[in-house]
Amino acid sequence: FSSAVHSESPAPGSIRTGMRVSQVSARLYLGDLDSALNAAVLTSRNISLIINASGLPDLPYPVADGLQILHIPVQDRPHAQLGQYFDPVTERIQQNQAGSTLVHCTAGRSRSAALVMAYLMRSEGLSLRQAHELVLERRPFIRPNAGFWRQLMEYERELLGQNTMRMVGTAAGVLPEALQNPDGAEYCVNI
Repeated sequence: FSSAVHSESPAPGSIRTGMRVSQVSARLYLGDLDSALNAAVLTSRNISLIINASGLPDLPYPVADGLQILHIPVQDRPHAQLGQYFDPVTERIQQNQAGSTLVHCTAGRSRSAALVMAYLMRSEGLSLRQAHELVLERRPFIRPNAGFWRQLMEYERELLGQNTMRMVGTAAGVLPEALQNPDGAEYCVNI
């Protein structure tokens, strides 16, 4: 993976600010709804597959030859079953040889980030902690909800036979905590 962080500045007149699309690996991007609807963003990154985890069907994506859309009908709620899509999304990203893939939800913080972390665990063999650290480095404001964290932890155990994260109760609510840090420290994430 490249260590460069790429972001797209908002279009003139846009009310959104901050990172709209973040490069996770050579052919994988994580973004928000606005970036997925922006023809210039899609063209400049050679996007040929969009994974729409926004929960909004029938979005007005730019018309482009060969652009494929996979809709993941999940709301950003802790009880939503995003885990059932981890394998199908990973397989579809791996099958995309025509160009790059953009995974998006509404803000690019929870659903899409969880799907990208699941992809990294399965396709790259990363632990959940490693996948989270990589995605967080590329997109510093990700924050999957507690239910998605639990599903990612279950997926990690299924893939790797162990967990590198656990859920703990804190004054701020139930948060994921990293385990097995090389220096022996445990720390909460999503704060």
